[in-house]
Amino acid sequence: MTETSPAFTEARARDVLAAAGHPGAAADARLLALGENAVFALPGDGPVVRIGRSAELLPRAERELAVARWLADEGVPAVRAAAPDARLVDGHPVTYWQRLPEAVRPAGPQDLAELLKRVHALPEPPFALPRRELLDGVERWLRLAGDAVPPADAEYLRGRRDAFALAATALEPHLPRGPIHGDALPRNVHVGPDGPVLVDLETFSCDLREHDLVVMALSRDRYGLGAEAYDAFAAAYGWDVRDWAGCAVLRGSRETASCAWVSQHAPGNPAAAREFRRRVASLREKDAAVRWYPF
Repeated sequence: MTETSPAFTEARARDVLAAAGHPGAAADARLLALGENAVFALPGDGPVVRIGRSAELLPRAERELAVARWLADEGVPAVRAAAPDARLVDGHPVTYWQRLPEAVRPAGPQDLAELLKRVHALPEPPFALPRRELLDGVERWLRLAGDAVPPADAEYLRGRRDAFALAATALEPHLPRGPIHGDALPRNVHVGPDGPVLVDLETFSCDLREHDLVVMALSRDRYGLGAEAYDAFAAAYGWDVRDWAGCAVLRGSRETASCAWVSQHAPGNPAAAREFRRRVASLREKDAAVRWYPF
């Protein structure tokens, strides 16, 4: 049997929330998201709490807080921290964020494109940002998946990881390198009364700007984003990344990472296990038209 870490479930995250000093609120806090992080809105007007999946994510949580401070200094609309430091609670990084006002409408591709243009115009920050190593998490996610995914599928994804990592070293970018969001999707934009703001800053990096644009191209191909919506995104940004020769390499890297990312949820979630099988089968069969479902 492959050794795995305890499943990161909602119940586990609520236990950490209680241990972080919120025993009375842990049961009633509203779960906003559960993925790489569990995100809770504390009752009343309290802040939003993000609880990371594992202790190794603490440096990333600390960097996310630094990014939030930097974006505030640069005047970029983004979520703001409610406490300056991350802390480790029962092996999980915990950070606090200002609560955003209720959304006035869903974020659209054009909202995202306009925010990306602002981020892509920024110089490098006064602290180090990592490269956007899409494939770095593959081994960790497969380890967390353990026996819930077949060994042959895990090895197949490792092979794809290595091939795309090598191919990426030869890419010639069209855009200048610099700060990027790293997970540029409309779901990471919140449109409040004062307009759109960026959220989920944990993947901010300094790398090819094309990384941010390939995300939407893959959404068009795999996740059901309509052609009209994609065209609106490309028009608002001012360039279509699909015209770039390196697009297929970044797209394949992101597909590999996205498939492996789902695997970590498979041990305790039959829906995740089914989605993993769907994704890995479509990659094996080289069928780029198979619809993937967000998880």
